[in-house]
Amino acid sequence: MKYDYLIVGAGLYGAVFAHEMTRRGKSCLVIDKRDHIAGNVYCREQSGIRVHQYGAHIFHTSDRRVWDYINQFAEFNQYINSPVAIYHDELYNLPFNMNTFSRLWGIRTPAEAKTVIQKQISALGITNPQNLEEQALSLVGTDVYTKLVKGYTEKQWGRDCKALPAFIIKRLPIRFTFDNNYFNDRYQGIPVGGYNQIVEKLLEGSDVQLNTDYFDLCRELPDIAGRTLFTGMIDAFYDYWFGPLAYRSVRFETEELPMDNYQGNAVVNYTAREVPYTRIIEHKHFEFGTQPTTIISREYPMEWTPGIEPYYPVNDEENNALYGKYRALAAKEKTVIFGGRLGHYRYYDMDKVIAAALEAAAAEQ
Repeated sequence: MKYDYLIVGAGLYGAVFAHEMTRRGKSCLVIDKRDHIAGNVYCREQSGIRVHQYGAHIFHTSDRRVWDYINQFAEFNQYINSPVAIYHDELYNLPFNMNTFSRLWGIRTPAEAKTVIQKQISALGITNPQNLEEQALSLVGTDVYTKLVKGYTEKQWGRDCKALPAFIIKRLPIRFTFDNNYFNDRYQGIPVGGYNQIVEKLLEGSDVQLNTDYFDLCRELPDIAGRTLFTGMIDAFYDYWFGPLAYRSVRFETEELPMDNYQGNAVVNYTAREVPYTRIIEHKHFEFGTQPTTIISREYPMEWTPGIEPYYPVNDEENNALYGKYRALAAKEKTVIFGGRLGHYRYYDMDKVIAAALEAAAAEQ
């Protein structure tokens, strides 16, 4: 059988695209090299707890169209992302807000907090930040940067903040209110029943083939589809013609503990550089679980190397320039389109993934 579309990747982007195409009567084959659908939003169940296999995924958006779209496939709970940060033996609320500033400086009013921050920024005299460290210091001052930004960022990127470009941080979220909601978006939550069901429903009407490598399939069946959506690594698609792009990856250490509540919050960041992981996720709190045991995952950022999962691109000037060369090749393709964070070499929140997939599908009309 020849399909209208071969869709490489059964994550959100590929699944939304497949859903839109099958709604229009197109035939789709969706393949994935993994043994499951749903990409990085995949959750597995253990002891009645839904474990976010590839890290925390909290849906949030201000786009009403995207919110209405995703709510066709699942109801969302009232979860609000309110992480906390631990720096040595000190605990702080995130994002940086009046709870944070009160803990840092023993102050109570926004005016006091603004005075402290501005005094620290002025004392530094940074007018033209040359790297991420100077950029962050010029935005939040010394204390917030040292305790809550520096170590976490260096672990996340695997580089000293002085060696990272300033443009990585365009702003840092400072709020002069006692609001612990990390996101500013109008809509937020976790799907009741998890993300897998959403992707399952999106893929209804498509043929799905797991444990399947795209390049092997193309060698065996080069004419399997009229058009291809590729959501994998764009540099791999072109066999690294201009050289490999850089990615970051994440390693997880997950364990079940014989207690009902380990840390009292779904997300706890560890901002000291000496602590090797960036955060601990306690999965049951995403869905207000009351199970007798709990499951936690420690996150260890790492450089991507072949054979491990790439999570997000390293969008510095060098890699963006290299991606531009691959994008120029992609623009010449007649039967292949690229999508997703790896195909577009761009970090996407989930709502942006859905919006981009809908836009790509609309362009196929």
